[in-house]
Amino acid sequence: MTMTDTSEPAAASGPSARPDRTHERLPIVYVRGYAGPTAGIDSQVDDPFYGFNHGATHVRVGGDGDPSYYQFEGPLLRLITEEGYQLLVHGDQQQLLEDAEDGSIAPNSLWVYRFYDQAATTFAAPQHHGLLPDLMAKMHHRVSADGFDIETAARGLYDLILLVRRRTGAEKVYIVTHSMGGLVARCMMQKICFTDTDTDTDDRNVDRDGDGRPDGKHRLPPREIVARLFTYGGPHGGIAFDAQVLDWAEKAFGPAGSDIFAPDKMYGYLTPGAHFGDTAPHGTSWDPQRIDPEVFDPNDIFCLIGTDPKDYGASRVVVGPKSDGLVRIENAYVRGANRAYAYKSHSGSYGEVNSEEGYQNLRRFLFGRWQVKITLGGVVPPGERDGNQIWQADLALAVRGLPVVLSQQAAEHWCPIQLNDEIGRVVDTPDHPVPLASTFLLDPRTLPGAAAVRHGGRARHVLSLKVFQLDQRGGVFHFGEHLEQISDWNDALIVDVGPDDTGRFQAWANWNQAVLGANASVDPIGPPVELDGSNGRYRASIALPAAAQALPIFGAHACLGLEILDRATVAAQPADAHRS
Repeated sequence: MTMTDTSEPAAASGPSARPDRTHERLPIVYVRGYAGPTAGIDSQVDDPFYGFNHGATHVRVGGDGDPSYYQFEGPLLRLITEEGYQLLVHGDQQQLLEDAEDGSIAPNSLWVYRFYDQAATTFAAPQHHGLLPDLMAKMHHRVSADGFDIETAARGLYDLILLVRRRTGAEKVYIVTHSMGGLVARCMMQKICFTDTDTDTDDRNVDRDGDGRPDGKHRLPPREIVARLFTYGGPHGGIAFDAQVLDWAEKAFGPAGSDIFAPDKMYGYLTPGAHFGDTAPHGTSWDPQRIDPEVFDPNDIFCLIGTDPKDYGASRVVVGPKSDGLVRIENAYVRGANRAYAYKSHSGSYGEVNSEEGYQNLRRFLFGRWQVKITLGGVVPPGERDGNQIWQADLALAVRGLPVVLSQQAAEHWCPIQLNDEIGRVVDTPDHPVPLASTFLLDPRTLPGAAAVRHGGRARHVLSLKVFQLDQRGGVFHFGEHLEQISDWNDALIVDVGPDDTGRFQAWANWNQAVLGANASVDPIGPPVELDGSNGRYRASIALPAAAQALPIFGAHACLGLEILDRATVAAQPADAHRS
């Protein structure tokens, strides 16, 4: 099989070649999550990097079968050492930015948005009003968050981004958020950017849209200031509890500002012209997890979803399984955005931010050249199958050279792919992603050392699938014919992407059970894949093996679809072509 497109020029090759415009170093702005009441805010502001510097240590089994120590340095340090970023503070990050001249700071810089500082009491001189008033003040600080408002935080984020843009000369920034920080970013992008400002914050006095007012009176749309948004454990659909009384209390009282997580109230700070407390008009289909593609392209958003509730705090008891201990899986993503599932909790020693899984997804989303989406197609219509058969699939996505899987969905983690529900479904749903998986691959030619010349510039990823059947009638499982832990089919699709011998883009693929010998020694992994498309956008179809097609859930025409986007080629095209 050969690819059909031959219009691309030959790509550069060799250790020093950088054909990849996606490796442009834009400023990164980090926005942390919810800190709770004032007492929690006071504790968090003592951290100069708001938690972005936290790493983790744990034990994994080594090659000799014995437990081995494993250390993750944290995302901040890894971005500095692996991607050449610099962290500029010099006593006061904000003052540094304000005193600098335009264009004087390198774009490859990290900035921590310290929006909680204004709500902290630790920066003010202590005041004593007597024993009882002081005691009452301490109690108040444990149940309230005076000084924090999500829309004020969102406006401050907008101003910070404009300042960073001017001082670095970068057109856009990357935003990286944890938990509530994702809602602050979305409030800015979906509401604040479309609300007039009282001052000329952008220093523009021209009237681009012809409405008679200087453009400085209008905030810039998110597409013009944000390149990509990455969210760790973002409560994009709000936070819900198993106990209905807690949902009611959150919505009614919002202790310590937690009412911003009530799904109904999210309408107020995600909708231009609305006010906090407003709810969507009756009869409308407003969805807190949806971003209008005309506002910001969901393909420029990546949501890391945690699936481990047991390593989080007390909230895991009332949030329940199918969560990271605080945010439910079904609420942790923006519809249409890229997603990965990691067996990590919301935060803490085994949390998402301080995890290798989180960082590797972050790095590749920001700087990866090739985006690969994998979909399932050609399956048997639901009406032609036994209604009692429940089909599920475990999924794991791995990339060559990494010590962790990038995404994992498994029944034991409460998030298998529910094939019965997925097939034929039109609306994107909680833990059943369409496509099955997506990943971003770094161009090996942009990496230092031996990796730059190894494998001919090809990047490899593997999608492992394990399909199994359950018999469920009237909500009751029947195990008469059941074999626990035995799959009806499992295999792994191995895919290489990169330049061929002529320097043109190509993909190669093979099922693992068809590879003779160790897959690491076979390079490329299989025959070239026939690609349809051009200008950096390609599609291909890989038939499932005969053993899979024999299953009632799949059928003789079942296949996996590949959608490959060469971001470097697309980035070089005119802006209008990007949105086609």
